[in-house]
Amino acid sequence: MPKKESSKKKEFFNKKARHEYSIDDSFEAGIVLNGLEIKAIRNGRVDMSASYAKIMNGEVFWLGGNINVEEGDRQRTRKLLLKKTEIKKLIGKTAEKGLSLIPLKLYLTRGKAKLELGVGKGMKKYEKRSALKEKDIQKNIRIELKNKIK
Repeated sequence: MPKKESSKKKEFFNKKARHEYSIDDSFEAGIVLNGLEIKAIRNGRVDMSASYAKIMNGEVFWLGGNINVEEGDRQRTRKLLLKKTEIKKLIGKTAEKGLSLIPLKLYLTRGKAKLELGVGKGMKKYEKRSALKEKDIQKNIRIELKNKIK
């Protein structure tokens, strides 16, 4: 009997990214991995908290992403696969003052690992507080509307 694929989609989020940065735009990129790394991703051994992306010599690289493999380098620099037009857009956007490339999400689609990159600007402390306050207000509004409907 053939093996059925699980309906659960493996997704790993960079939880600090949306808190530390205001994300303007996002891109989907493939990742150049070896066999042990893709096995580790399928088993859920990934940490993206301190990772970032950088453009070097017209190519995009993912640095600081920790894929917990048995042998080899866990935090090696991994090349990201993007189209030339997307790379040119990223170069143009990151040339602006204060914008940087942040990995938001790592997920598997049809057996291939994809990384969602966000272009964002770092938030200041008071901006983070106001964002949390706004989020809390929206949550309270949803709760009130839910209670009113019942």
